Amino acid sequence: MVTSIPLRDGNAIPAVGLGVYKVDDAAAEAAAGVALEAGYRHVDTAEMYGNERGVGKAIRASRLDRDDVFVTTKVWNDHQGRDATLRAFDASLERLGLDAVDLYLIHWPAAANDRYIETWRTLVELREQGRARSIGVSNFQVPHLQRVIDETGEVPAVNQVERHPWLPQRELIVFHEQHDIVTEAWSPLGRGRLVDEPVLTRIAEDHGVSVAQVLVRWNVQQGVVVLPKSVTPSRIRSNLEVDGFALSDADLAAIATLESGQRTGSHPDRVS
Repeated sequence: MVTSIPLRDGNAIPAVGLGVYKVDDAAAEAAAGVALEAGYRHVDTAEMYGNERGVGKAIRASRLDRDDVFVTTKVWNDHQGRDATLRAFDASLERLGLDAVDLYLIHWPAAANDRYIETWRTLVELREQGRARSIGVSNFQVPHLQRVIDETGEVPAVNQVERHPWLPQRELIVFHEQHDIVTEAWSPLGRGRLVDEPVLTRIAEDHGVSVAQVLVRWNVQQGVVVLPKSVTPSRIRSNLEVDGFALSDADLAAIATLESGQRTGSHPDRVS
């Protein structure tokens, strides 16, 4: 049973979800199908990923009740602004084959374009219409979040950001905690670059699990929603199996020494 984390709007989000970045429709359909069969109840896609149709097909093929599967998608940067966002949202629903999504996010602030406030207000409209059950942002930093709150009075339910031991996002998480924003972690394995990290390898051996499981557990144990991405059925299944062990204070302290600020993805200030 996947643990769920409450959102500020009264909904709840499963703590572990399947990420499907950089895979096509067919691969996303196959991966999501395996994940849903294995017990995942959360799939994270985006307009930009180009695989919303595949995700929708997997959900329908699973024969699970719609309310049992938490679906996230995102509006891409060049579709920010009220009218473009509404069109992008309708197109995402059509591709997914759904009447509503559980979480709709602004994919990046794209601050140079200065449309994320107008876009956020549009997401509020979609939530009020019930077509986006929860709304949030992705890759927002503290100044972006503060401006959203100050100018609209509406606090995002979620901020999805790159997070792993090299980049634990401490300052951002403090802000999230102060404003009741749930943190979601993308690239929790550092795009695979952390799997040979000696500190993590030792901890994994101590617990008889994989490094990937340690990294998923590291997030879940800190109340962070985590989105491991894989198209390999055995890894999809094992990434969900993190309830049978807990990281000790010594484990957490050792993992904390890995902080370097290193990113595996783009810096939000450089995405437009």
